[in-house]
Amino acid sequence: MSHKRSGLLAGLLTGLLAALVCAAGLGAAVLFQQSLPSAVMSFGGGLPLSLALSLLIAVMVALAIGVVRPRSLVLPPLAALYAGGAVAAGQVTGKAIMSGAGLDSPSAGRVAELGDVNLATFNAGLPEALSLYRAPLAETWAAWLYIAVAAVTALALVTLRVLRVRRAQRAEAAAERAEEAPEPEYRAPFEPAQQPAPKPAADLFTPRTPSKN
Repeated sequence: MSHKRSGLLAGLLTGLLAALVCAAGLGAAVLFQQSLPSAVMSFGGGLPLSLALSLLIAVMVALAIGVVRPRSLVLPPLAALYAGGAVAAGQVTGKAIMSGAGLDSPSAGRVAELGDVNLATFNAGLPEALSLYRAPLAETWAAWLYIAVAAVTALALVTLRVLRVRRAQRAEAAAERAEEAPEPEYRAPFEPAQQPAPKPAADLFTPRTPSKN
């Protein structure tokens, strides 16, 4: 039977890559939110849109980890950490660029542009963004809700994937053992387990056993 890999290292790398891409995408959504229709941004106070983005991040991270057919039970909690971290990192990144470019002030009077996305702007606005992000975490439940939805969804999806892969590989291993096992020898219903020893053929030069009176 061939050795089955756990997929831990591959799952770590693909999950991390997916989390970085999702964080960048969420940061872009936060940065360019003024370009979205006002009806979308104001619907439900922005809660449905934020929850939908959290679910999308969780699905992306879970799909990336699930591609490598993971077997390790370490990956589900790591997937939750990746997804929740991507939500927090994306929001902080978007706010940092907005703050560094001065787009968060009422006097800015312009929407974000691609030229605003650079490392210098990010570094300039990062301290203020972190302080602004800590306040909602300490005062409201909405910020925690977005992180929790992403983390729990990724945890559930990756757990289901791991269990499915482990079940399929156990079935494959059982099938391989059944193929390697020797087939039982077929015997007729009344055939003895050991054939009787054959008697030697009669010889003209061999004296016969005298019969007893």
